[in-house]
Amino acid sequence: MAPENDAAGGTTNTKVGRLIDRYDLGREYGEELEAAWTADGSERKSLRDLAEEFNHRVLASAMDEAAMSPLDGEVDNIYRLLTQDEVTAGVRTEVRGQLERNGIDVDQLERDFVTYQAIRSYLQNECGAEYEGTSNENRIERTADSINNLQARLSSVCETNLDQLRDTDRITLDDYHLFVSVDVLCEACDSQYTVSELLERGGCDCDETERR
Repeated sequence: MAPENDAAGGTTNTKVGRLIDRYDLGREYGEELEAAWTADGSERKSLRDLAEEFNHRVLASAMDEAAMSPLDGEVDNIYRLLTQDEVTAGVRTEVRGQLERNGIDVDQLERDFVTYQAIRSYLQNECGAEYEGTSNENRIERTADSINNLQARLSSVCETNLDQLRDTDRITLDDYHLFVSVDVLCEACDSQYTVSELLERGGCDCDETERR
């Protein structure tokens, strides 16, 4: 497959670069991604944060193209309903139907959502961007990604089996929400977080406890 033209008139070989073109996000948005990833201190955004923001922009562009004119907060909510594990199958089917009735190919849209690895590939391979903390960040993000994938698989297995048992009248169960969480309790500072929260914040409350 031949590389596509990028917004500057060159070529792009990455998924993110192609999507910036396809959804008309503009060359300046690629520059915004690079600036956010390489910024200093609290101004810096992680690859995972950038991937989520990118997917919101893709969804917003698709909705605008379909003349849906989303209200404030509507894009964020629809993205959550499409992607979060705790959303029930019925609610997800309803929101997919809403988008499809407005002419959006939801299957293609979901294929166009990117991971943090795709953002990293774009920033490094097309923008030539580097960040000093890349190796540590990648290790943490790989760990978080692996745990999140396992939780998603467990959630899917549980939901499938519960639905089968309910549908064959082996158990009684109405509409339900399934919660799958792995929590970490630090015995020193008595703080408790999900694994994702712990990794995102960079640790427990031990440092704060020592400063008191």
